[in-house]
Amino acid sequence: MTKMTKPEDLPGAFQAAWNGHDMVALGSLFDPDATFVNRFGHYVRSIEAIVALHVPIHETIYRDSTLQNELIDVTPIADGVAVVHFWSRLAAGAAHPAGPHLVDTLILAVLTKQGETWRIRALENVTLTNPRTGEAILRD
Repeated sequence: MTKMTKPEDLPGAFQAAWNGHDMVALGSLFDPDATFVNRFGHYVRSIEAIVALHVPIHETIYRDSTLQNELIDVTPIADGVAVVHFWSRLAAGAAHPAGPHLVDTLILAVLTKQGETWRIRALENVTLTNPRTGEAILRD
């Protein structure tokens, strides 16, 4: 499990947990009362609910998927609180019903410092889409 000692660690830690299909590691990145909004607008609260949302997809359609994350920025908003934005490219594999394909999303997360570790308090994931057609698009 990757320990986040600074907000900039989030994209790599999230990517490592996803690519290892390790939902315990994913859950460890979150505050116990964290909220999560997936790219389809599904809202859940608590580590247990976040993990429960991800376990079934990592056992099925995303079992051979990978993420590639890229930090955009970190904005401190108070002592021990920061907003992090990062790009995330999902590479779905053959296990996905649509077959191998790519999806780009933009992730916004609010992190809080707890002792020496940063944890996600809220995270929202938005799929990049063409506003005229609703079709998913890939960023440059």
